[in-house]
Amino acid sequence: MNVHRDYEVTPAIALAFAVFAASTSAILVRWSAAPSSVAAFYRVLFTTLLVAPIAIVRHREEFGRLSSRDLGFAVVAGVALAVHFAAWFESLNHTSVAASVTLVQTQPIFVAMGAGLVLGERVSRETIVGIAVAIVGAAAMSFGDAGKAPISDATLYGNSLALVGAVTVAGYVLAGRSIRQRVSLFPYVTVVYTACALTLLAFVGAQGHAYVAYPAREWLLFLGMAVGPGVFGHTVVNWVLEYLESVVVSVAWLGEPVGSTVLAFLLLAEVPDAITVVGGLIVLAGIYVTTIERERHSDV
Repeated sequence: MNVHRDYEVTPAIALAFAVFAASTSAILVRWSAAPSSVAAFYRVLFTTLLVAPIAIVRHREEFGRLSSRDLGFAVVAGVALAVHFAAWFESLNHTSVAASVTLVQTQPIFVAMGAGLVLGERVSRETIVGIAVAIVGAAAMSFGDAGKAPISDATLYGNSLALVGAVTVAGYVLAGRSIRQRVSLFPYVTVVYTACALTLLAFVGAQGHAYVAYPAREWLLFLGMAVGPGVFGHTVVNWVLEYLESVVVSVAWLGEPVGSTVLAFLLLAEVPDAITVVGGLIVLAGIYVTTIERERHSDV
C-alpha cells in the first residue's frame, strides 16, 4: 500500500481517533429523549451545516466537475447512511448498547461480501469461515438479554434493526472507498450528508414527529452527535478512505463496541451479561478472521 506521508497526522492515527469519537454516539442517543429518527436527522443536518461551508469556499469548482455516476453513487451512499442511522438509533430503544453496537459492527462481513459480489473480488474459504463464525456470534447476541429478562419480541426487533444498520453502513463504506479515490473529502461528504439529511427528514415526516418542539437539552445532544460522531467520527473516516482499504477501515471500527460498552458501563450503569459478552467475542473473532483474510489477499 503506497500512501504519501506528507501530512502530520497519519491515516492510522486519524482512524483511531475517529473510532473513539464514534464510540460516544450510542451514549448520546441513549441520553436523548427525542424520537430516534429526529435525533438522527439533526445529527446529520448539523454535521452538514458544519462541513458544507468548507466545501463551498474551498472546493466550489469541484462540484461542477462531479460526474453523474459519482454524484449518483454519493446520493445512494447518503440514503444508505440514513437507513443505517434510522435503524441503529431505533435499535438502541429496544436492546442493550453492547448488543446494538456489536451487531451493527458486523459491517466488515458485509463489506467483504459486497467486495466479492459487487467488485468481483474473490472470497476465500477462510473468509467464508469468518463470516459463518460472526453470524453464530450475532445469533448468540440476539439472546444476550436472556439473563436479565425473558426474550422479548422488542429485544429481537432491536437486534434485527442493528443488523440492518450493519448492512447499510457497509454499502456506505464501499461507496465511499470507491468515490473518494476521485472526489475530495468535503464535496463528497457534503453531497452524502445532504442526501442523508433529506432522507431522514422524510422519515421524520412519515412518522409524524414534531420537528422543533424539543427542550434545550435535546438540541445540545443533537449538536454533540454532530460534532463528535459526525465530524470527528464519520467525516474523518471518509478522509481515511482515500488512503486505507475499506477492509482496514472496517476492522478498525471493531473498537467502537468496546468503547461504547465501557462508556455504557461508566455512564449508564449498563452491565453486559455473560451471553452478550460471549456472543460479542464470537462476533469479533469472526470479523477478525474475515477482515484479516481479505487484507492478506489484497496484498497478494
